[in-house]
Amino acid sequence: MRRLPFITIIIPCRNEEKFISTCLKSIIASDYPKDRIEVLVVDGMSEDGTRAIIDDYVKRYAFIRLIDNPRKITPTALNTGITNAKGEIIIRMDAHAKYPPHYVSTCMKYLDRMDVDVVGGPVNTEPGADTLMGRSIALATSHPFGVGNSKFRASHEEGCVDTVPFGAYRREVFDKVGLFDERLVRNQDNELSSRIINKGGRIYLTPELLVTYYNQATLKGLLKQALITGMWNVVTIRINPASFRWRHFVPFIFVTALLALGFLAPLQPGLEFAFLSLVSLYGGAAGVSSLQIALREGAKYIWVLPVIFFLYHVCYGIGTWVGLLRMAFSGWGSPSGGAKAKHRKAVQQGGDS
Repeated sequence: MRRLPFITIIIPCRNEEKFISTCLKSIIASDYPKDRIEVLVVDGMSEDGTRAIIDDYVKRYAFIRLIDNPRKITPTALNTGITNAKGEIIIRMDAHAKYPPHYVSTCMKYLDRMDVDVVGGPVNTEPGADTLMGRSIALATSHPFGVGNSKFRASHEEGCVDTVPFGAYRREVFDKVGLFDERLVRNQDNELSSRIINKGGRIYLTPELLVTYYNQATLKGLLKQALITGMWNVVTIRINPASFRWRHFVPFIFVTALLALGFLAPLQPGLEFAFLSLVSLYGGAAGVSSLQIALREGAKYIWVLPVIFFLYHVCYGIGTWVGLLRMAFSGWGSPSGGAKAKHRKAVQQGGDS
């Protein structure tokens, strides 16, 4: 009988006391032999009850380890895990998610049968809280109007894609393209995926690997996430232009057009029509998308979703503008590593490992 590959699961983690136990329980329930798995929970010095929960699992399960991440950011956690990993296959998981029992074995099945370098699946977005707002956020961020053509969020079609969220990587991938870029507090998965594809690698998505992901529980949390992600999109493109995807900059284009037309319309006859057309087009698309969801999930969402869509897109676009302005005036996000003090400050403000 052929020896099963040894697997290292890496979980970046910081202040996840509400979700870390659910995540670890789902991994423990895996149908993959436990003597062929190690789980490295790389914690960014959590300040809530996360570490105590992890310690309890470490005492009960020999294959689970806790590793410190003093820098507190996700790419550093991932690289620390890879450096300490014994596995032939590296699976990047998230503490904010729950995995089906067959997740690891299915990853191995696809890596074994197909000529691909990374395998992952789509996400089933669940509310971070059982409230109207929490459920509405989950619905908005799993609809194509909310997140664009991100296949792992809005599609369950099988095939090669530009990225997956919780991928299983062949170990040699990191020898070929390098580790996660630690300058990127956000988007490090997308940037690494771009390098893999540019080196001739293939990333495969299959709906057999559907993962339950718990989204932001509050509107404030969602908008903060959108703002920070929009900012870091600018740095990602500056570091690696090949990682550019139109869906990441559509909100920026929308906000720019909205502000420009809104400012110029009173000064230039005829632009009022363009401004009203833009607002009407967006409002119509948001309304139709909200209606689609409401017909499936309930009429109560028809009033909440348009507001969430609009605020989410506007904050995302504003975040990109903030990133561009910070880059222009302070050198923030320079690929050469300049403005180190300001960069470290930005890391601490945006870090969420």
